[in-house]
Amino acid sequence: MSRTHRRTRVKTTIGVVLTGIMLFPVYWMLNVSLTRDQDMRKSPPDLLPLHGTLAGYRAVLGEQLPYLGTSLVIGLGTVALTVALSAPAGYALAKLRPRGGGVMSFVLLAAQMIPGIIMAMGFYAVYLQLGLLQSVPGLIVADSTLAVPFAVLIFTAFMSGIPGELLQAAQVDGANPLRTFWSVVLPMSRNAVVTVSLFAFLWSWSDFVFASTLVNGGAHEPITLGIYHYIGNNNQQWNAIMATAVVASLPAAVILVLAQRYVAAGVTAGAVKD
Repeated sequence: MSRTHRRTRVKTTIGVVLTGIMLFPVYWMLNVSLTRDQDMRKSPPDLLPLHGTLAGYRAVLGEQLPYLGTSLVIGLGTVALTVALSAPAGYALAKLRPRGGGVMSFVLLAAQMIPGIIMAMGFYAVYLQLGLLQSVPGLIVADSTLAVPFAVLIFTAFMSGIPGELLQAAQVDGANPLRTFWSVVLPMSRNAVVTVSLFAFLWSWSDFVFASTLVNGGAHEPITLGIYHYIGNNNQQWNAIMATAVVASLPAAVILVLAQRYVAAGVTAGAVKD
């Protein structure tokens, strides 16, 4: 075996071992979710659910579905609002070259460095005056503030790579900037749209700071608060707690797997200039 092949095998082995270590908590979460209550404190614990049970998942479906439904609504609303705001902004910065565009890009970059808890306190003061506390629309707007700066930068980088000749051809055909954006630029930016949508959904789905500050105790709480309350009320039923975590992780995991090829293209767009 040549030295190159040995080096490749060593690197592959190291990569597999490191991946296994990083994924072990996920496996253990799944294992515990299928473990019976009487087997929970065995020493040593079972590495496989030899006497598996779905009791935890039955409890989840009976008690956590409203939280999951609320998170789905918030996630889709955040995606829609983020794309609606960031795609035109990215187009303007990339192709229309407005005055102060460089300053705006710097402001968007700096906005991502503001701690979420500071923004949550600001939203709380504003929503208290507007009557938007403990409301789904209020949480959608708050979650969008996390996604929009990043999304604008992604759209700007992607749309900068669209050939100017296509836009000039659309203008020759009589299309105004809005029609050019809708009919030419946006269809060509599919990868960026998928990337932005995925990250916006993941951020809103996993948000806890805004949720605990703005909607805690309301009628419509997301799954992050559902898990938090469930742990507090059932700190001995670890199979149900882990089953809740597994169910809450599935939508994000499925979406990430389905969209990964679009995400790779969307994130790297604009990284190389001719």
